[in-house]
Amino acid sequence: MTIAPETTDLKVQVRLAEDWVTVCDLGVLLPGRGVAALLPGGRQVALFLDRSGRLYGIDNRDPFGGAAVLSRGLTGTYEGRPFVASPLLKQRFDLETGSCLDEPGVAVRVYTVRTT
Repeated sequence: MTIAPETTDLKVQVRLAEDWVTVCDLGVLLPGRGVAALLPGGRQVALFLDRSGRLYGIDNRDPFGGAAVLSRGLTGTYEGRPFVASPLLKQRFDLETGSCLDEPGVAVRVYTVRTT
């Protein structure tokens, strides 16, 4: 999903099973920076808005260190793929697929996100 800059009064929603859950205002997301949001049941989603206006959501828990810190990671691209690097051990996670770019077979959950 690509977001136009003038639509910052929108809400960000995450899809959980068949329901959409509102997690934050779009205006709190800054390009290149992550934001963590609490989901029902205690899980956290890490939300990212890239510089082109595309919105991503992945699980906030780093599978290597176990801490909920991926929203604090550095974003970038590798071979045209957007990623976030964990602030703990620097493993990179593809923001579209959740796959770890540095450790095959490891992945985080990807969430479908939208604005309303």
